[in-house]
Amino acid sequence: MPTRLNPYLSFRENAREAMEFYNSVFGGELVLNTFAEFGGADNPADADKIMHAQLEAEGGLVLMGADTPTGQEYTTGTNYSVSLSGEDDAQLRGYWEKLSDGATIVEPLELAPWGDSFGMLVDKYGVSWLVNISGS
Repeated sequence: MPTRLNPYLSFRENAREAMEFYNSVFGGELVLNTFAEFGGADNPADADKIMHAQLEAEGGLVLMGADTPTGQEYTTGTNYSVSLSGEDDAQLRGYWEKLSDGATIVEPLELAPWGDSFGMLVDKYGVSWLVNISGS
């Protein structure tokens, strides 16, 4: 899989509805996973919310999204990130290191419950980044 750069949208309790709408607009294949499926529901109220949604449509269009967990800040207008994902560990860690210069690390780049390496940061320009390196 090549390294991808795509938008990642955050929602407040309506990610499923929003991603199904975008699927009706762009077509393609939509995969939805809940917090419970990935063991990421710290709050029982979040169990059925979407932890990760991925829409892949014709022409290489990729859109990802998720519900913001209970207790985490959600602000309309800043509810997006840029996602870098793929299998090339050295390349993606290199991007992470460069993006980390002057950044605020939200989640360190480390092994995640779903088996990939994952990290989140806000760069020195205020842009939120997600980096996911596929596990073996």
